[in-house]
Amino acid sequence: MNTWIGLGSNLGNSRSLIVSALAELGIHPGIRVVRCSAMYRTSPWGVSEQPDFLNAVAELETTLSAQDTLTVLLKAESALGRTRKERRWGPRNIDIDLLLYGSEIYVLPELRVPHPRMHRRRFVLIPLAELEPDLVIPGRGTVAGCLRRLDRESSRDKHDVIEKLGP
Repeated sequence: MNTWIGLGSNLGNSRSLIVSALAELGIHPGIRVVRCSAMYRTSPWGVSEQPDFLNAVAELETTLSAQDTLTVLLKAESALGRTRKERRWGPRNIDIDLLLYGSEIYVLPELRVPHPRMHRRRFVLIPLAELEPDLVIPGRGTVAGCLRRLDRESSRDKHDVIEKLGP
């Protein structure tokens, strides 16, 4: 199944942590990392009094179910030192979100796909548009269309991408 994930970090060596997260996922027999966007330095979302984030998006190919894919993502976070006791939207050394699992929709207590806020977050949409602007977010339209809607709604907001840092 074609799957998209978002990666973010704002504690420690963020670039190295994102690369390590992709490597950790790539060693799992049910997951293949297909490609990854450039990394982007972004303003924090939700809690503004914290360091800027590095964010990227990656495409995976998986033979796992959506629930099992999420379990692997959470284990990769844990292997890199993430504890899920931190404040919501607060600083973290690594964050891996399951954004899309094919064109499937899941609304479960532990899993919501598409990610419920991805269509409102430039730090997800811009790297995703770099790789696949015509990708359809079920119920929301294309990635490029979501970006155009955000641009119409507000010229800029505090959750903007600050700069593209390259691969």
